Amino acid sequence: MNEIHFDFEAFLAIASLVTGLLWMMSFYFRKKNTKLTFAVNTIEQVGSFFPVLIFVLVVRTFVFEPFRIPSSSMMPTLLTGDFIYVNKFAYGLKVPVFHDTILEIGEPERGDIIVFRFPENQSVDYIKRVVGLPGDKIRYDIRKKELYIDGKLIKQELVGSYQGLMDDPNSKGLIMKYENLGEKKHMMFTQNYRYGPTKFLNVTVPEGHYFALGDNRDNSADSRDWGFIPQRNLVGRAVFIWMHWRTSDFIEGLKRIGTKLI
Repeated sequence: MNEIHFDFEAFLAIASLVTGLLWMMSFYFRKKNTKLTFAVNTIEQVGSFFPVLIFVLVVRTFVFEPFRIPSSSMMPTLLTGDFIYVNKFAYGLKVPVFHDTILEIGEPERGDIIVFRFPENQSVDYIKRVVGLPGDKIRYDIRKKELYIDGKLIKQELVGSYQGLMDDPNSKGLIMKYENLGEKKHMMFTQNYRYGPTKFLNVTVPEGHYFALGDNRDNSADSRDWGFIPQRNLVGRAVFIWMHWRTSDFIEGLKRIGTKLI
């Protein structure tokens, strides 16, 4: 049995269904020239919301959805207070609420930043970077902070100590590095004397699943802790930052608007 994910999307779907029925009833009453009683007038007024609700539902389900970043696990790529645009059709069109794929369009590529429903709590959305595709053998060395895919070391380039915006107390002592995941090169953090999750450090990714890590490697709860991401849990691919709000450094926050995510 499919698990139903009752959230704002479920609310929109139910509201669209109810107002859609009332919308059709209002057409029937007009055709029959029914006297405009209080009940009939109420049906017409509530039913008039149907076109707006169905438009919002379609856009939010199949096109895009905005998300706000609540933590520092994806620093330096994403900071607390970033608002991001997520492409909902990047990995296929899905049935609202039930999330079954009805049209396959694409699959996550290594290095993609993905939003997904947390496997251990379907009501919570997470965001991480894909490092392991189905069939990949993943090994993570917690001492050297190095990632291996199918026995091959993923190249890192040391940049230096982080001197930027500090999102939380764990920001002290962060070391900036570039990491090359296929053709995608992105900035990441490691931190001396912190080792991050240690459960899933040497695994093979099952078919229909993905392995994802936070860019702030030693301050991220990710696949090293709770395991693999089922394909049906994918929500979409993060594309760019469309707004940023931080009271601690407003000007620096404004500079992030429009940043493309890689």
